[in-house]
Amino acid sequence: MLNDIKSVLIANRGEIALRVVRACQELGIKSVVAYSEADANSLPVKLADASVCVGPAPSNRSYQNQEALVSAALSFGVDAVHPGYGFLSENPSFAQKCEEEGINFIGPSSEIIRKMGDKIEARKVAIEANVPTIPGSDGTVEEEELARQIAQDIGFPLLIKASAGGGGRGMRVVPNAEALNGAVSEVMSEAEVAFGDPSVYIEKYLTDIRHIEVQVLSDGEATVHLGERDCTAQRRNQKLVEEAPSPELSEAARKEICESAIRLCKAVGYRSAGTVEYVYDNIEKNFYFIEMNTRVQVEHPVSEMITGIDIIKEQIRIADGQEISLSQSDIEINGHAIECRLNAEDPDIGFIPCPGKITSYRPAGGFGVRMDSHLETGYTIPPFYDSMIGKIICWGRDREEAIDRMLRALKETEVGGVKTTAGFQHELIGSLAFRSGEFNTQFVADFLSKR
Repeated sequence: MLNDIKSVLIANRGEIALRVVRACQELGIKSVVAYSEADANSLPVKLADASVCVGPAPSNRSYQNQEALVSAALSFGVDAVHPGYGFLSENPSFAQKCEEEGINFIGPSSEIIRKMGDKIEARKVAIEANVPTIPGSDGTVEEEELARQIAQDIGFPLLIKASAGGGGRGMRVVPNAEALNGAVSEVMSEAEVAFGDPSVYIEKYLTDIRHIEVQVLSDGEATVHLGERDCTAQRRNQKLVEEAPSPELSEAARKEICESAIRLCKAVGYRSAGTVEYVYDNIEKNFYFIEMNTRVQVEHPVSEMITGIDIIKEQIRIADGQEISLSQSDIEINGHAIECRLNAEDPDIGFIPCPGKITSYRPAGGFGVRMDSHLETGYTIPPFYDSMIGKIICWGRDREEAIDRMLRALKETEVGGVKTTAGFQHELIGSLAFRSGEFNTQFVADFLSKR
C-alpha cells in the first residue's frame, strides 16, 4: 500500500513504458502514458488506464518536451512522473520542474541528478568515498599543455571524455603524443554541440577491460545492492548482452565492488534505484568507478531474475517516502541470468535500423524465460526512435543452463515483417568465446571481424 502516490504519468515509450504500466497496475496506481503521435496505437497506450498525446513524432517535440509533459501531469492531476530510461530520465532541469510544480519525480532529486550526471563531480564524490577511480585529471582540462603534463604522469593511451557525455558518446582515444595535437579543443567543441557543455577531462585508457555495474536501491538512509551485472559484450560502446553474476569476478572482488557502490550512494545521499558503473582491468584485476546512472537501466531485469526483487516497484515505493523493506542479508543471489537486447536492425548491412509493420509475432516462452517488449502483430515500428524492440531475459541454475536456455529462446522468437538481431545474438551467445566467459569490451568487434 502506498501513502501518497495514487497516479503516475509515464514520460516514456516502448517496453519501459509498458513495464512501468504493469508495475503501477500491480501496486493499485493509476497509470497515464504520455505518447507521441507516432505511438498513438502502441501497446503501452492501449494497456494504461489513461493516455495523453504530448506532441508529434520527433522526440524533442514530445518525449523531451518538458513543458508539454509537465502540463500533461498537471492536467491529469497525477501525483508523480516516472521518466523510464533515456529521454529526460537523467535531466536535472526536468526533475526540477516537477519538483517546483509539486509533482513527485520518481528518481533522485534534481540536485543529485545534476551532481552525478557531471562526470567530474561524480569522480570527486567517488574519491571522497574511497571508491577507486581511473588515474587521470583532477578536474576539467581546457589546455593541451595540461593534457601533456597528465600524459607524462599516467602515460598513453589516454581517453578524453566529455563531462556531460553518456551512452558511449563524447569520448576519444588518444594513442600517442602526436594524436594529442588539437584533440582537447576538438572534443570540447564536439561536447558543446552534443551536450551543451564543453567540459572534458582525461583518464588513462585501459585496453583490456570488462564493463561491470552494480544495481543499488537506497531510501536516503539505508542502501542495499542487488549484486553486479556484466555488460562487457558491447558494440560501439552500446550494450548488446548483459548477464549476472559476472563470470570473471572472484567472490572477494564481487564483495569489494558492491560495497564500494554502497559507499558512493551514502556519500551523495542517494535516494532511488540506481546503477554504479565500473571498468574492470582484466590484467591487473582492479576495478575503477566511471559513472553513476541515476535511473532504472535497460538491463534491470537481469538483477530481478537472480534476486526476485521488482526494481520498478521498489523505485516507486522509495519515491512514495517508504523505507526499503529489505536488508542486505535478505537479498540472495540465485542462479544466473542473461539478457539479449532485440533490435529492429539488419546485422548483415551494418546494423541499419529496420522500422516497419510487424506481420507476425511469437515471443519466446517457457520456464526461466522472460520477454519484455511492446510488440504485437500489426504494430508498426516507427523510424523516429531507438531501434530496440524488446529484451529476452533467461534464467538458469548456472551460466551454462542460462546460455542454453537463451539459445533456445532466441531461436523460438519470431518477429515477422522486419529484420531483427535475434539471429546475430544467437551466433554471439553460442560462440565458444562467449561460453568461455573470458573476453573484454573488444569481444563483439573481434567476433564481427571474423563473421
